[in-house]
Amino acid sequence: MNKTRPYIICHMMASLDGRIDCTMTSKLSGVDTYYHALSALDLPTTVSGKTTAEMELTSARFTGDDGAPVGKETFYRAEAVDGYSIITDTRGTLGWRGNSVDGKPLLILLSEQVGEKYLAYLKEKNISYLVCGKTRIDLPRAAELLRTEFHVERMGIVGGGTINAAFLDAGLLDEISMVYGPGIDGRGGMKTAFDGLPMDREPFQLKLKSVESFDDGAVWMRYLTRK
Repeated sequence: MNKTRPYIICHMMASLDGRIDCTMTSKLSGVDTYYHALSALDLPTTVSGKTTAEMELTSARFTGDDGAPVGKETFYRAEAVDGYSIITDTRGTLGWRGNSVDGKPLLILLSEQVGEKYLAYLKEKNISYLVCGKTRIDLPRAAELLRTEFHVERMGIVGGGTINAAFLDAGLLDEISMVYGPGIDGRGGMKTAFDGLPMDREPFQLKLKSVESFDDGAVWMRYLTRK
């Protein structure tokens, strides 16, 4: 096990064609299996991308003056907790009504492009944050700081295809956990579980860890990444 960062699992539910649109997957059998699997994986901290947060967690936008870019690595831990709901928000644009999601404290990942006033806004909301990376979030560095400064030992990536692919491409995923519901989406242009990487990327090789089927027709497959 890597001692410099958390153990990281990407856990998703998809149709058989790999599409992950939440409105679509919510209509398939297997949703309960997805949450059963998530609980079984024991992931106190989860990570979602900005797009997922906008769709599912908040409809608000930060409307204040951004202020000057902070321009340095920094972090703020609002409170010491066992797990966080982490949201990636490179420049700091999301507004928040509270400081938690489903009872789990928020922790916002940002780049050094974020404005100083946005960080002050998060502090006023008692929301933890971590800033690293000059123009985009430095995911490997963020993973290290999440372990050393926020004491995150196990973490689940449960966001959209773009954030999933970013963690995969950075070599940060230890496992891929996929629950496939018994259905097909088929609509053109819909996001897949891993999406948006350059066309020159070679396939990522995996090693099958386990397969389990359920009465609702869902199949839960776990893979180890090959380092």
